[in-house]
Amino acid sequence: MLRRMIIGGLTLLAILGAARMGDAQVSVNIGINLPAPPALVAVPASPVMYAPSVGANYFFYSGEYWVFSNGAWYASREHNGPWAVVGPEFVPRPILGVPVQYYRVPPPAWRGWRREAAPRWEARFGQRWEERRPVERADHHEGPGPRGEVRHEERHEDRR
Repeated sequence: MLRRMIIGGLTLLAILGAARMGDAQVSVNIGINLPAPPALVAVPASPVMYAPSVGANYFFYSGEYWVFSNGAWYASREHNGPWAVVGPEFVPRPILGVPVQYYRVPPPAWRGWRREAAPRWEARFGQRWEERRPVERADHHEGPGPRGEVRHEERHEDRR
């Protein structure tokens, strides 16, 4: 009986300790305190949206909110957090491709950069991330066929 109580108590302590450690690792306070989801506006020619009324570099892409602050990226499924730090190599390319002009609080180092171009990300954001963008292949065509159906054509060498 005493043995069961000791094992049960140790198990409970382990669970509570793990829960506290998990909370500390997941949630980060970045000073975003919004009472409701902000109005979002599409970044032209991009799947990313931004919030012009928020005084932060605040974006929305693929079901997640993204904030760039103090040289780091944070993501959340909710408009107001909880926020998790995202390693630079895991930030989606469409987010990194947002032109400087859509950053409400661009870092001072970006002064003088072309506003209509994406920021020049440091090497820690991946080995030349811009080279990994999908490139339209010359031998591939997708588009409506003569009757409006979508056609998928690829040119392949004859393999006889």
